[in-house]
Amino acid sequence: MTTSPSQPGPSGDIDSVLNETRLFQPPSAAELGLPGGAQWLVPSIGAYREMHRRSIEQPGEFWGSIAKELHWFTPWTSVVSWSPPDARWFDGATTNIAYNCLERQIQAGLGDRTAILWEGEPVGPSGPEVRRLSYRDLLCESSKLANALKAMGVRKGQVVTIYMGMVPELPIALLACARIGAPHSVIFGGFSAHAIADRLTDASSRTVITCDGAWRRGKVVPLKENVDAAVSQLEKAKPGAAAVDHVICLKRCGNTVEWNAGRDRWWHDVVDKASDQCPAERMNSEDMLFLLYTSGSTGKPKGIVHTTGGYMVHVYATAKYAWNFGDPAGAGGDAPLYWCTADIGWVTGHSYILYGILPNRVTSLMFEGAPNFPAEDRFWDIVERHRVTHFYTAPTAIRAFMKWGEKHPKKHDLSSLRILGTVGEPINPEAWMWYREHIGADRCPIVDTWWQTETGGFMIAPLPGAMPTKPGSCTLPFFGVDAAVVNEQGHEVGANKGGLLVIRRPWPGIIRGVHGDRDRFVQTYFSRVRDPATGQAYYFTGDGARRDADGYFWVMGRIDDVINVAGHRLGTMEIESALVSHPAVVEAAVVGMPHDIKGTGIAAFVTLGSGQRAGEDLRAALLEHVSREIGPIARPDSIRFTDALPKTRSGKIMRRLLRDIASGVENIRQDTTTLEDYSILAKLRGDDES
Repeated sequence: MTTSPSQPGPSGDIDSVLNETRLFQPPSAAELGLPGGAQWLVPSIGAYREMHRRSIEQPGEFWGSIAKELHWFTPWTSVVSWSPPDARWFDGATTNIAYNCLERQIQAGLGDRTAILWEGEPVGPSGPEVRRLSYRDLLCESSKLANALKAMGVRKGQVVTIYMGMVPELPIALLACARIGAPHSVIFGGFSAHAIADRLTDASSRTVITCDGAWRRGKVVPLKENVDAAVSQLEKAKPGAAAVDHVICLKRCGNTVEWNAGRDRWWHDVVDKASDQCPAERMNSEDMLFLLYTSGSTGKPKGIVHTTGGYMVHVYATAKYAWNFGDPAGAGGDAPLYWCTADIGWVTGHSYILYGILPNRVTSLMFEGAPNFPAEDRFWDIVERHRVTHFYTAPTAIRAFMKWGEKHPKKHDLSSLRILGTVGEPINPEAWMWYREHIGADRCPIVDTWWQTETGGFMIAPLPGAMPTKPGSCTLPFFGVDAAVVNEQGHEVGANKGGLLVIRRPWPGIIRGVHGDRDRFVQTYFSRVRDPATGQAYYFTGDGARRDADGYFWVMGRIDDVINVAGHRLGTMEIESALVSHPAVVEAAVVGMPHDIKGTGIAAFVTLGSGQRAGEDLRAALLEHVSREIGPIARPDSIRFTDALPKTRSGKIMRRLLRDIASGVENIRQDTTTLEDYSILAKLRGDDES
């Protein structure tokens, strides 16, 4: 017997069961010790509300003012036009995002400032490898690669696929593509040959940039080998036709690679001899900047299209205000050192390692490896040695830190930190509190960001000097974001009522399409919910949420993860938060499963903290704990203890696989190409209740 994910009923309402009352006021600039007498860009909740009101009522004036902080070759004729599902931003304008990342800073006299501080994973006798690239360095190297690409025949509008490890040449490759107007399609370095082949085909990409290998927990991931296998798959499907014209390979790990002399080129051979002078292409604001593929429910990945001008303005503005980046003219220890731990293969890395950070003239730290190699304190060692000021990571990483124990951050001086952030999924309150206490020393504000690949940048997030924060809430919408929680008919639901999270008007970073599939774009994002008065389509996020009495948003997880239990529609995130609030638990995933009486029961998969022992006593204690915290209706029908949960390579729990396991599906046919560790799936299928 199997079950499909619960779908919203006629009203779209979701029962909210989480009760979180803790509130933390924003620190003053003096309390946090902002350097040089710096102040919060948005100093109060009143200032935020006034700016948000202007951004909604006068979007052209508001966004036009922010856009003028950046460089444009020619001005726009209109700021925004909107005919759902199609938005156009800064129509008529030309610009180049690479120019705004690099030349703009050099012209301001900051060419020698460090743009990217990189640390490699291996640790030798003298410590890890560290490289510092200035804005001038990045301009030189990206211009040389841009010229090499042009010499190979790459032209404006032709998609270049990038499949690399987290080395400095990765952002150089993105900037080179943006410089010449060739949209890039970055594929995370953990994806398989099959995933690469799918993306090459969909993007009609004929040029690939890769590495011989990438370091991951002391082992080499064979990137070039995976590219070769992907190209071979495509050529077998169409005998006699070359699937890819050029593969540029960076020598990183020194592992042996196969070589196709007619197709393959070493990075150093083509880049070192190229000219370092390459004028930035004048890109129309609505020209495609990049494709980024996300997993789709149909098994075919979706190529999310983002364009140039609106995306650039959105990520610049969100980074500036969420991280309180003024014009950091200071140097040395006073200047911000920002570290986003994501991989550039994900949208978080695109937006908040590169394109949102460099235009703000802030040094962006990149780390090549894993957080627990060679030891479980690697992240905190990096923070201490480099004096990181801003730290942005995922809830799944925070829960791993919790499991490894507070002894690791305690060994290091983390006093340089000013602002913490979270990204990727809703964070449960106990992980939020652990992060605040053990990493932020109960003084650093936490910027809990909600956004998606499709949104380009932050949509709902606290501004650290303006908004009181609540553990587990992403707080209030960013400027220009008209977010609402509605039922299926598009009517807003009341306070603390769960419903569908929608965005009612366009923002600059809005998705422009699904590559090659107009119908999928419309059906996925602009068909389900409409304005009840006008019939105009809203952007449907796919998430459930509630809004509390203060207007704060609480994301409750994907609508597909909602469980319909005896007539009550429960969001899985709230039940997971209740489980993790027990001191023995560091991570939990909750899914629906068939139940003879209730129709759908609640299955919980639980990972315990260090030193905790699984058993019937603990299972009973957890059941009682959930009943006490949020009520008997949310009491799990099954709890399984596991050493780890199946996750994507970006750290998100693959609940659809857990649904199949809980339902007793013998042959799982779900797409597992993004699964990081297949052994976890095998262990869960073979271990029913222990």
